[in-house]
Amino acid sequence: MAFCQSFMTELYKYIGADVDVPAGDIGTGAREIGFMYGQYKRITNLYEGVLTGKGLTYGGSLARKEATGYGLVYLTQELLKRKGIDLAGKTVVVSGAGNVAIYAVQKAQQLGAKVVTMSDSNGYVYDPDGIDLACVKQIKEVQRGRIREYVDTHPNAVYKEGGMVWETKCDIALPCATQNELRIEGANALIANGVIAVCEGANMPSTPDAVAAFQAAGVLFAPGKAANAGGVATSALEMSQNSQRLSWTFDEVDAKLHGIMINICANMADAAEKYGYKDNYVVGANIAGFVKVADAMLAQGVY
Repeated sequence: MAFCQSFMTELYKYIGADVDVPAGDIGTGAREIGFMYGQYKRITNLYEGVLTGKGLTYGGSLARKEATGYGLVYLTQELLKRKGIDLAGKTVVVSGAGNVAIYAVQKAQQLGAKVVTMSDSNGYVYDPDGIDLACVKQIKEVQRGRIREYVDTHPNAVYKEGGMVWETKCDIALPCATQNELRIEGANALIANGVIAVCEGANMPSTPDAVAAFQAAGVLFAPGKAANAGGVATSALEMSQNSQRLSWTFDEVDAKLHGIMINICANMADAAEKYGYKDNYVVGANIAGFVKVADAMLAQGVY
């Protein structure tokens, strides 16, 4: 994080932008991608889509901002469907209040689930009536405030300073905040409360002992390398549009993303079963990824 903060600070200086990069805010949004892409074009005189997450006016893709959160829920839905379980009507806890969390909540609500928590680095809110996402967006995307402000306008909600969302009773848990946020204590709390599935929206949010606990308890667990692939997948869709000089509609990108996440889920589950690790989706995701690379290498003459 310190390196990223330093890099972005130097980039701003280089292009003459009067922007501060505070500690803890490494600045990796569309603005920063725009600055880097502009410099890339200036230096190389090339237009290729070497960077993704660009603004819509210069080659970006609709649904890119929503993609990781949407993709996470699409995979979760498909994983549950394979076990004959419907996502609709389930209670979901989500950690985080950034892009991944916000759009995971949005898609989960659209598909009929009830999301009851969101969090930031100070604590979390629990709303038994279901999270009011419009309020969270106002706090986080407009006011740049703290999640505790949610309870100011929602009297039934509770804010817990320094608490962990995993102590909340739920059917499904979606860690969408940061690495190592879901530790063994949280895993044990979720298991004790009867969680059905845990699917990772952040990068490696669950510690190894937490993952082992979920698997030992028979909880459906989808690792981030598969479950949060929607963002990277949509970056590839952005590059495809750039190459073809096309701009797909939101619904077109969303439909392609949905299909990709269904395929990822199938590949992960099928690989696990084929190699004798049925329902171990960590092993399945690892094997599926390895086989894809290995097959391509063999097909191109690398032995």
